Amino acid sequence: MAAIEIDGVTKRYGDVVAVRDLSLEVEEGEVFGFLGPNGAGKSTTINMLLDFVRPTDGEVRILGRDVHDEGVSVRERLGVLPEGFSVYDRLTGRQHLEFAVESKEADDDPDAILDRVGLADAGDRKAGGYSKGMAQRLVLGMALVGEPDLLVLDEPSTGLDPQGARQMRDIVREEADRGATVFFSSHILGQVEAVCDRVGILRNGQLVAEDSIEGLRQATSADTVLRITAEDVSEAALADVRELDGVSEVEREDGGRLVVSCGSDAKTAVITTLEEAGVDVRDFETEEASLEDLFMAYTTDGQEVTA
Repeated sequence: MAAIEIDGVTKRYGDVVAVRDLSLEVEEGEVFGFLGPNGAGKSTTINMLLDFVRPTDGEVRILGRDVHDEGVSVRERLGVLPEGFSVYDRLTGRQHLEFAVESKEADDDPDAILDRVGLADAGDRKAGGYSKGMAQRLVLGMALVGEPDLLVLDEPSTGLDPQGARQMRDIVREEADRGATVFFSSHILGQVEAVCDRVGILRNGQLVAEDSIEGLRQATSADTVLRITAEDVSEAALADVRELDGVSEVEREDGGRLVVSCGSDAKTAVITTLEEAGVDVRDFETEEASLEDLFMAYTTDGQEVTA
């Protein structure tokens, strides 16, 4: 069963279409990264998942249930870290978690959760004195209460230092390993690349890509970089490589190395062409296109990725 089903969803605000005919499925146990530039409709989509906003057309189902008609039973199985949350200044970290445990009628140990999110020494401090990163850890801990079947994490690494970001990634993978589904939205593409099984890219309210990162590499023009150690590379051999489909640039480096920018499916042809031209290929390294490269290839307008 799909954990998330978005079927033909459109959301209009007057004359503005924020999301247009969006269909998307996220399987149970999957970590799904949800990306988009500013104004793409990402926040609107998340708000429709959580039934904060109703779609103009289409249906949204979570764990087989309509998010509007069966909202109470859906929320019982959700853990949410929303963007722009507020903690209660006068409550301690432990009191926040005790409230979450009571609300979900769970039996979690607040101290164990504090330890898991790196707040073991701050549980008795009032949350009003927490840093942004500490507050982020606390709300992540609240989302984990009750072992939810689906975690919706909107910008979960905001305010976290590198150690906190790594801890957050570890928690995401641990949750997936126990069978939870994680819907992970972030503008920090390295975080998404590190933990997500698949990603979806939204642009102008429409889904323009949905695949594994490797699948996106194969489907887009974003270049792979081949660094080749070779001897006796003639200008004729270089010309042969430059003429290959999918090759965008070929450069020489000191020490006989070549740097070839090409599509992922052209790598084998580059090596074969050099060898057929009599070049002694000693070694090569592949530097695949990053998720940032892929994102830019699918959005193409060069704008900065934002929440």
